[in-house]
Amino acid sequence: MGMAAPMYYTADMVRALPDDGNRYETVHGELLVTPAPRAWHQEVLLRLLVSLQQYLQANPVGHLFASPADISWSDDTLVQPDLFVVDRAEARTMDWRHMKTLQFVIEVLSPSTTRYDRFTKRRLYQEVKIPNYWIVDGDARQVEVWTPETEFPRFETERVSWSPGGGGEPFTVELEELFQPLE
Repeated sequence: MGMAAPMYYTADMVRALPDDGNRYETVHGELLVTPAPRAWHQEVLLRLLVSLQQYLQANPVGHLFASPADISWSDDTLVQPDLFVVDRAEARTMDWRHMKTLQFVIEVLSPSTTRYDRFTKRRLYQEVKIPNYWIVDGDARQVEVWTPETEFPRFETERVSWSPGGGGEPFTVELEELFQPLE
């Protein structure tokens, strides 16, 4: 007879799980397990990464990281946002444990992550006061924009912008370009 899996996971327990190709996260002790993302997820993510990196080179308001990562605000929380911008001083530590001031988070939906990204992680990001959280839905060709104080998202279908403090021009993505099929 095998042992029962724990019902409550800590960040340390998640870090100790095997590297088996799945992504493991925990939010308030709930284990979130997702397989490798679809190719469309990765394509949309790459397009966002390139454009956001270019924006941050011209407007150095933070440092961009991409998953995998170990972002944790408590013993029972460990998440791996797809893309996130961190305070530059925290980024310079090159230590996930010191990266807590996320200025901007982007999650790109996959069928296996929809519930986590829209509910579990969204509530966490609002709780820890992430100023701007985008849920990018490549299938629906839209972006949900969340802030800590909103009860409902703002749905963008043409363009979406992020205006960081001290960033000058906002970071703007034309969604027709973002969701353009491969040629």
